[in-house]
Amino acid sequence: MATTASTDVHRRRLFLGSCLALIATSVAFATVGAIMGALKQEFVLTNAQVGWIGGAALWGFAVSQLVFAPLCDTLGMRTLLRMSFLGHAAGVVVMILATGFWGLFAGALIIAMANGLVEAACNPLVATLYPDDKTVKLNQFHVWFPGGVVLGGLAAYGLDQVGITSWQLKLGLILIPTAIYGVMLLAERFPETEGVQAGVSVGESFKAAFGTPLMWIMLIAMAMTASVELGPNRWVPAVLEAGGMAGILVLVWINGLMALLRYRAGPVVEQLSPTGILLASSILAGIGLTWLSYAGSGTATFAAATVFAVGVCYFWPTMLGVVSERVPRSGALGLGLMGTVGMATVGLVTSPTMGSIADDYANDRIPAVETTALLDEVAATLAPSDDADDQAAVAAARAVVAGYGSTGELPSPETANALRAIQSSGAPAAQVERAGAILGPADNYGGRISFRYVAPLCVILALIFGGLWTADRRAGGYRVTRIGEAA
Repeated sequence: MATTASTDVHRRRLFLGSCLALIATSVAFATVGAIMGALKQEFVLTNAQVGWIGGAALWGFAVSQLVFAPLCDTLGMRTLLRMSFLGHAAGVVVMILATGFWGLFAGALIIAMANGLVEAACNPLVATLYPDDKTVKLNQFHVWFPGGVVLGGLAAYGLDQVGITSWQLKLGLILIPTAIYGVMLLAERFPETEGVQAGVSVGESFKAAFGTPLMWIMLIAMAMTASVELGPNRWVPAVLEAGGMAGILVLVWINGLMALLRYRAGPVVEQLSPTGILLASSILAGIGLTWLSYAGSGTATFAAATVFAVGVCYFWPTMLGVVSERVPRSGALGLGLMGTVGMATVGLVTSPTMGSIADDYANDRIPAVETTALLDEVAATLAPSDDADDQAAVAAARAVVAGYGSTGELPSPETANALRAIQSSGAPAAQVERAGAILGPADNYGGRISFRYVAPLCVILALIFGGLWTADRRAGGYRVTRIGEAA
């Protein structure tokens, strides 16, 4: 087995284990996205609350990476991966045992922090294992985020097809790659990071990261590229399933294309240059996302998703590549800041905001007369029941009817929640079906409108990257900055 020249390190085993650890993070992303609809119905959550749960899975990653990436040299990469292993296992258990929003939120946050620990450890690990082949190996490593989404998404869909709809079992899929990377990595000998081996100054990295204008431009752009890529991806399954489509398959299609295109990124970089890729990506992502917000049929949705996938697939790795090549003194700190800003923006701003927009617009599509009539029927049917879910449905139904009677408008998001409460109650099947028939198209419409609100970010990104690309052209082409040169 291949070893590094200086230490008894099993390089191939460590690399494969790192890929499996990244698969665990992406399976978590796919399965949490796949169960959003089930969580919303079972726990009677608003779209905004679901957005916070999905968002925690993103900004928790950012917090974890921000805290632990700078400590990687001190604590060691194996210690960070041991912590991530425990976090993946504990987060799944907390979510499965949750009784409401806060338990689900806490579990998603723990899983996200474990995901951040994987990135904080494995990026420098891969760079250390392959010092003369960093770009190729880091690209091969990052293929497994969308690749893992494909694996997790197909597994969740397969469970649905054989009649296993338990969201707890789907969430448990995260434990499979977690167990494998634990066995492969946690007893292995790890090398020291490149920073430790080379004696790189932390102060110099901070100066480069915070004192270079290009770095600030890229951080601002990262907040937007991450919002365009990860915000809609987080909502695709729930939004499309509300419209009667297999949303998880669309998510699988998007991420399958992303994995394939990232694996073949070399020729594209040679033809367009990194800034040219970012410019083209902004244009295609904007077109695809806008189209996805209007698409009604299955064919149109998959076509729009294809354009969107091609647009966003190169965003994340190319943004990191530009920072690494144009602000090289920022080192691991610069890359960690990019990941932190991207994930934190999506988790704290983009995902919850999309949920609130979806709630508001969904309410506009709920028919008042038909809905209040159904709520009256359900309240009368379930009133004698002693079941807690039934009584919650009765209370929610009566509150909405009373609100409509006093204002002439259905309250938001209480109306949608009342319909979800019916779906979780012991109401007759015909009433549950009517609630779903009202709520599904409304949620689908609200979700697609939320895509439309994110799409204009692509116009701003096209202006930023267009300026960088034009500046490169005037300077004779894209140029990599070496250590010791001015950025």
